[in-house]
Amino acid sequence: MPNKVVVITGPTASGKTRLGIALAKIYDGEIVSADSMQIYQHMDIGTAKPTEEEKEGIVHHMMDIVSPFENYSVSRFVYDASKVTDDILSRGKLPIIVGGTGLYIESLLAGRTFMSYSDNGIRQKYSEMYDSLGGEKMLEKLSEFDRYSSEKLHFNDKKRIVRAFEVYAITGKTISQHNAESKTIPPRYDAAKIALTYKNRSDLYSMIGRRVDIMIECGLENEVRSLIDMGLDSRYTSMQAIGYKEMLEYIQGERTLAEVIDIIKMESRRYAKRQLSWLGRYDDLNWIFWDNPPDFDSGLLNSTSFLANMGIIKP
Repeated sequence: MPNKVVVITGPTASGKTRLGIALAKIYDGEIVSADSMQIYQHMDIGTAKPTEEEKEGIVHHMMDIVSPFENYSVSRFVYDASKVTDDILSRGKLPIIVGGTGLYIESLLAGRTFMSYSDNGIRQKYSEMYDSLGGEKMLEKLSEFDRYSSEKLHFNDKKRIVRAFEVYAITGKTISQHNAESKTIPPRYDAAKIALTYKNRSDLYSMIGRRVDIMIECGLENEVRSLIDMGLDSRYTSMQAIGYKEMLEYIQGERTLAEVIDIIKMESRRYAKRQLSWLGRYDDLNWIFWDNPPDFDSGLLNSTSFLANMGIIKP
């Protein structure tokens, strides 16, 4: 079975969705979302999910697949998204992975192995042990079988400490050994990667600000209020997403709406900067640098030429 896929990535508000849909229409593709927040149901405006009209009839996967009450992980994403991607390939169609969550994309393409996210209570066991004993005592216990991790981790890093215990309990290997072995596995997919951004950082930031304003106009506040009515609050991972966390503070009377809008824009710019830093580590990206406004026709021609050269599509 061929394993050629297309990746369209880049910082938030860089036009990934639009370009992905345009390519899917031409090359019989289906979209696999690689966005860590678009997986959640009932969270549409703040995650910038495309509307049915914007999808233009193109099938989108990995959106609205879990309740916002659930915690979702990169291991679960790889498990779910690889099944979807393999199915698209088996039907002779082109998977187009679209999103800005770099770790999700990297792990999916690499075929990185993870322990099953269904751990039969093992994770819960060590989570409760951490709560009972505290981080410093847990690191002492961890040092008995994994001195490297115990010296590397901070005692407040509950998630990674618990994960180290979980991996060892399931595999009998330290987490560093498991991760090293995972990296030796050949890539699962042959990917042609396209990255989008603006020539001038100020234009990207302007687009981010405009997107936030549109979210506010489209009813982000009401969307967050609906989530609160469902019983969600700041304890849940979904409500820590940019836009939701800040709007929750406004609804709770902790900030004014104007303050919240400014903070959402600021945090979105910071997120875009982190995304660009992540992408800067790779030398196999076909970058498209937009003018303002972006010329999507030119971007489509650029992408088509690149994909043909990579053997993903026929010239």
